[in-house]
Amino acid sequence: MDKETTYYLYHIPGKKIGVTRDLIDRVTNQQGYALDEVEVLEQSKDIDYISDRELELQLSYGYRVDRQKYKDLYINKPKNQIMNINATEQTSTFPVPLNKLKGRLMDELGKTWETTHGQFKISPRTIDWIMKNAKTSMYTTERTYIYNKAFAKEMLVENLQEYANMLDKRVKQTNGKGMTWNKSYLKTDNRFQLIRDWAGERGLYSKGDTKTQFCKLMEEAGELGRAVLKNDQAEFEDAIGDMVVVLTNLAHLGGTTIEDCIDSAYKVISKRTGKMVNGTFVKDDK
Repeated sequence: MDKETTYYLYHIPGKKIGVTRDLIDRVTNQQGYALDEVEVLEQSKDIDYISDRELELQLSYGYRVDRQKYKDLYINKPKNQIMNINATEQTSTFPVPLNKLKGRLMDELGKTWETTHGQFKISPRTIDWIMKNAKTSMYTTERTYIYNKAFAKEMLVENLQEYANMLDKRVKQTNGKGMTWNKSYLKTDNRFQLIRDWAGERGLYSKGDTKTQFCKLMEEAGELGRAVLKNDQAEFEDAIGDMVVVLTNLAHLGGTTIEDCIDSAYKVISKRTGKMVNGTFVKDDK
């Protein structure tokens, strides 16, 4: 072990006391706190001392005391303690009971795993979603699971946000020179490109085809139909959003773009005349 490594004993008031070798990565990047929200209580190159001191301060501040010392849990972590996530077509299962799941997920920040719905990742945002939607296995209380399709929708939002943050950072680095940028642009014209970037990164274009996307579209259309019949507004919006994503990918796989398809359709309908009949627009005969 590197004797020159410095270990920081940090405190997030009202939340926790912990130890890290990289304060910015652990506290800011992984946990989402700003540096002004964190205080460094002590720092040392002695991992034995800092590990013991962490438990002492957790107890004195009234926080939950870790069951394992930092040096054992984070530095000498046995391979059998690494959380193996089992992904099937329908679900992803965590080998952890529900009451311990959040802590294990926090230990695995940045971990990714592959599913039929693409690559999933553990982040502060997705941990919140997992904890709200995780279910205990019907076979054992020592396992919990989530539905992959539902989580894939959350991952789409996560990846679009990451892409937006990347663009924002790039603009700031160049002071906006050579780039046209405003928030409304990101929310409108660029949204289809964000979807294509997301799909391309996950192999939808290299491994998929128009037939599979058409089947996917019919599946989402069925969900939209059920939402309409149930008058379920949330599911209604969700299904329409899914269909737009599928149509964007279908257009790309078919050698065009959804923007061109929309423009082409609008050129036609903008010149149509007609009237409403029984709730349907009927165009005039020519």
